[in-house]
Amino acid sequence: MHSNQTDYQPKTGLEYFIKGWSLAFSPSIRHYVFLPLLANIVIMSLLFYWFLVSITGMVDWGLSFVPSWLQWLGYIISFIVVVTLAIVFCYFFSTVANIIAAPFNGLLAEHVESQLTGMPAPDTSWISLIMDIPRIMGRELQKLIHYLLWASLIFLTYFIPVIGQSVTPVIWFLFTAWQINIQYADYAFDNHKITFPRMRELLKQDKTDNLIYGILVSLFTMIPILNLVIMPIAVCGSTAMWVDRYRHQVIFNDGHNNR
Repeated sequence: MHSNQTDYQPKTGLEYFIKGWSLAFSPSIRHYVFLPLLANIVIMSLLFYWFLVSITGMVDWGLSFVPSWLQWLGYIISFIVVVTLAIVFCYFFSTVANIIAAPFNGLLAEHVESQLTGMPAPDTSWISLIMDIPRIMGRELQKLIHYLLWASLIFLTYFIPVIGQSVTPVIWFLFTAWQINIQYADYAFDNHKITFPRMRELLKQDKTDNLIYGILVSLFTMIPILNLVIMPIAVCGSTAMWVDRYRHQVIFNDGHNNR
């Protein structure tokens, strides 16, 4: 399977999401899926259990921000609070799992790119992978700080009457979807040492498809059982988008090639 600019056919975010499933379970890739999959299953199971145990207290906490004159809408507001918390923790859960599994996700992205381009993957040893962990963790911290800065601003809108209880949950969902897309797209970009600001600039070229991709991953992250397997699938789909849309212009236009 070889990808280049001459035979490239535009795909939608949905098509890349579907492609992620086929790539993750292809014979040449699936053994690189095992470690990120195992990490995701363990971490997501523990965090999801904690979320279910704590949901009542978190709903009460969320309702404490609701103005007293809206308390009569208790059931509707409770539903909105639960959905909002699920969206927030959807990103939180995936972030924790991705931070821990980041070195393995980067390795997976390398081999997916190799399969799609026909070029050999770097000969990455376990020692070099371990030595690269501090840099990888620094990149994950950069993404987390970017998320927290924007999340703090969005959180403040909860204190605006009516808007905070109606519009803000929608904004949260779209924001989370975009951030999840950034999270999974970053592995292929980081493998080529593309800076975080440059990556975000490139992703904005295809806002709609990247947002659709992030929405699909977000929805699967909130579905029990499916959320346990979505991490490597999302890495595979994002890497396919990197190969089709960004790899050529970054390597040949920006002069990056760290393979």
